[in-house]
Amino acid sequence: MHPDNSSFDDSRRLLAEVALAAGTGKALRIRGGNSKPFPGRVVDGIDMNTCTHRGIVSYDPTELVVTARAGTSVAELDALLAENGQMLPWEPPSFDGKATVGGMVATGLSGPRRPYAGATRDFVLGCRVITGEAKHLRFGGEVMKNVAGYDVSRLVVGSFGCLGLVTEVSMKVLPKPRATRSLLLELPAADIPKRLRAWRDAGLPVTGASHLDSWLHVRVEGGNGLVANAMREIGGEDLEPAFWDELRDQQLPFFADRRPLWRISVPQTAPLTPLPGSVLLDWGGAQRWLKSDAPAAVIRADAEQLGGHATLFSQRADAEPFHPMPEAMLRLHQRIKRQLDPRGIFNPARMYAAL
Repeated sequence: MHPDNSSFDDSRRLLAEVALAAGTGKALRIRGGNSKPFPGRVVDGIDMNTCTHRGIVSYDPTELVVTARAGTSVAELDALLAENGQMLPWEPPSFDGKATVGGMVATGLSGPRRPYAGATRDFVLGCRVITGEAKHLRFGGEVMKNVAGYDVSRLVVGSFGCLGLVTEVSMKVLPKPRATRSLLLELPAADIPKRLRAWRDAGLPVTGASHLDSWLHVRVEGGNGLVANAMREIGGEDLEPAFWDELRDQQLPFFADRRPLWRISVPQTAPLTPLPGSVLLDWGGAQRWLKSDAPAAVIRADAEQLGGHATLFSQRADAEPFHPMPEAMLRLHQRIKRQLDPRGIFNPARMYAAL
């Protein structure tokens, strides 16, 4: 499949803006659809809009590979794949259609299917990146077996634009499941681990498990027979499938709470220890959304006790957005940034003040 009339290669402008910034030492604040201002620190720099660099570069449904420019909306990509019975397996947020492919890669955010299908970086095959020296480089390829530069493609996932400007991404896609059903069960949070283990041991095709207000929301996907059997085993009431889109895009009433929003990422086996605020469990408990006014130090200490870390998804003067890194890890990140962005022009301090 070739680019349509909505495609536009604006890489020449992007390269020129990076070259100017590199020459003057002025910082750039990379912005796509601006759907994800959080998490992250406020960047002091010149706005660099990637939305004009958009469109599907290539798409071969038989090879399960798509390549899109950074300014392409996730919603547009989802719609194209759906026409061919395919999907982005990690279920990235769309955020009212504002999210872009570049932002999807830069933040690395995944939806409810993430623990069952994989994360963003698991499906990125290659990318094109403008470096801090205004070089437009290609890393990786369009097939899994091509591993040349593949590590750089994975590094930019979740880097929040601090390493370079991603202009194009090649991704592996998968067929949509033949059948999908969602169920709602009244269940105490303490019973979730045991119930999920039993379903996993029974081979039930669970691809979503979220708990809120004493209710467990479950999604099962696969062949018609597998899904029908899973429904009989799980029981409960029918749940509108829109719940998963609203959870993915943070549109549930839970997220409207005015208190700061934290994401607590913990191992799947972490105990369901109470946290200081209102909690929504996703990923079977491995991702815990927390609405809380508690001090950042308290929340992060609780996350560390559970073997995980806490990320702030709201602006708050008394807290850094990302969990502090060990000194050795921070030095490694600084070295990587110096290699790709030696003048420090891309989203400086977006993640950490020292980056």
